[in-house]
Amino acid sequence: MLKRPAYIFTFARLALGIELLSAVADRLGLWGAPGHPHVAWGDWSHFVAYTAQVNSYLPLALIPALAVLATAAELVLGTCLLLGLSTRLAARGTGLLTLAFALAMTISFGPKAPLDYSVWANVAAGLLLSQAPGYPGAWMPGGPINILNGPTASFSRL
Repeated sequence: MLKRPAYIFTFARLALGIELLSAVADRLGLWGAPGHPHVAWGDWSHFVAYTAQVNSYLPLALIPALAVLATAAELVLGTCLLLGLSTRLAARGTGLLTLAFALAMTISFGPKAPLDYSVWANVAAGLLLSQAPGYPGAWMPGGPINILNGPTASFSRL
């Protein structure tokens, strides 16, 4: 039986959650204004314009609603992952949301774009995390589980 340290799942959960919330913060201008270094959008209007580019195959009338839905999903999923709430469901949702993003990028920009931004890695991380045997450090009905309790998770196969 192969053993995996439990902290790997905690790291994946936190990394995905922070990444989702960082993207939301960027489109709300919390990382800086448009055009500043390391800022993808910098405000809502630039994010909506990018949403239209990524989803170029959709009618323009749907884009504002899609931008709101994507942001709401990223906010909820990121918060759940960060806090360890409904982790399995949040991880699966993250995998499926990023899968939709990767496919949209592929359709609109070609196969290289999602590879350049490691979107497929996020798809895999979310789906793999959703299959973890447990979630150390996640909130459970009785409160948080200490990461040091049960430092390994067992797998019968990879």
